[in-house]
Amino acid sequence: MTYSDNLFYGASILTHQRARELRKSLTPAERILWDVLQNRQMEGYKFRRQHPIYRYIADFYCHELRLVIELDGGVHDKVDQQEHDSNRDLVIREFGIRILRFKNEEVVNELERVLERIRAVLP
Repeated sequence: MTYSDNLFYGASILTHQRARELRKSLTPAERILWDVLQNRQMEGYKFRRQHPIYRYIADFYCHELRLVIELDGGVHDKVDQQEHDSNRDLVIREFGIRILRFKNEEVVNELERVLERIRAVLP
């Protein structure tokens, strides 16, 4: 699959609508990270929140870097959710997109360490 020039990688109208809804109700961890990523505060790169990619919605996405940042709550510890996440990551990676995953607790309790890990993948 190659949709490199398409910001949304073929996402449907329904996926766009769901993303719009999710933007209205960020989790506390998403809010904390968004406060640091928005308005090109991360080394000048533009991040989008709740961004549609194909049939999925990424918590945060930078098209210029082709980088997704996902925040995982407790539900992601369940086996069936881990399988879903793994399959989802495989599909997203097929578009040439890198994925960084953090637990919500990491963002809330260790924000500087999270930001260091993000900066470490920047060019």
